[in-house]
Amino acid sequence: MGATAGAVWGRAEQQDFRSRVRGTLLGAAVGDALGAPVDGLGLAEIRETYGAEGLVDLGFGYGRRGAVTHLTQLTLFTVDGLIRAQVRRDTGAWHPPTDLHRAYRRWAATQHDWGPDERRKEDGWLAREEWLYARRDPARSLLLGLGDEAMGTLESPKNPAEAGPEAAARSAPFGLLVGWEPQLVVQLAVECAAQTHGHPTAYLSAGAYAVIVHALALGESLDTAVQRALALLSARSGHQPVSDALQHALGAVRQGMPTPGRVEELLAEGTAQGPLSAAVYCALVGEDVRHGLRLAVNHDGPSAAAGALTGGLLGALHGETALPPAWLAELEGRPTLLELADDFAMEMTQGPALHGPAGSSPGWLARYPRA
Repeated sequence: MGATAGAVWGRAEQQDFRSRVRGTLLGAAVGDALGAPVDGLGLAEIRETYGAEGLVDLGFGYGRRGAVTHLTQLTLFTVDGLIRAQVRRDTGAWHPPTDLHRAYRRWAATQHDWGPDERRKEDGWLAREEWLYARRDPARSLLLGLGDEAMGTLESPKNPAEAGPEAAARSAPFGLLVGWEPQLVVQLAVECAAQTHGHPTAYLSAGAYAVIVHALALGESLDTAVQRALALLSARSGHQPVSDALQHALGAVRQGMPTPGRVEELLAEGTAQGPLSAAVYCALVGEDVRHGLRLAVNHDGPSAAAGALTGGLLGALHGETALPPAWLAELEGRPTLLELADDFAMEMTQGPALHGPAGSSPGWLARYPRA
């Protein structure tokens, strides 16, 4: 996970990258927050509650407007794990899936601890954010997969029958590793997804989503990004349901005006490839970010996951300034999201100035311990 070095990171390139990192994390969180109040409701129920157009603005969930779910919590810990992997590389230890597993285990602690444990010096700053200790209906597969020290792998995955979208919905940060080759981005996302979601549909959807974000972060179009994902998936066993779903999304774009019915058709049974397909479709046909996200959450399927996946794509594609300001203003955890996004961008573009064999910033190592 070496940071790209040299003249590639001029000032303009760094600013663009930071905007896309912020856009990806904030976009995913806004989509999650928009979908959370209607997650699990049918379209008829949504319209009965919010009117004929459905949910068009942030609703109340978990006692406030703009609240996020466990999907955003886990996305934050994905970023934390990626930074920690880079920092720990100085020691000669280099196995990012292990660092991600440790990060996800820190998230799992927030789901049963009352609050931060200041005695755990190896936690770093993110695990000390008190607002993350709210339990937001995490899927059982996540609690089981991360419930002990044993790490799921592709050879021996946790929850081998689990095909839900939760692993894909936390995988946008892998796509922000713009210095990596696309096939390595897919591989890391797939390996880390298998820590909780062992069905090929789930972990290959996570890999596909990550590499789509990767292409967008490099400035490519969404259609080009999906084609790249299809090419990389084709060599992997069990890819057909995910590949078919992505192809279905591309084909649906040409079938007239977008409707909730079309989004529901793409969602299918709600297994991981469905929300991924719906997210690609909503990002392609949305007139703007607001329209795309509204499309992504007004249906009978998993609204929070579809919203989060769509928001990550739109944020990576357009950067933070394209996101609806009024929604950002009420987004739970926005200061933490911005701080973590900027830390990630700084690590990826200027990591050698922060830590290395010759010396390291004590402040950085306190935030992201090597332990």
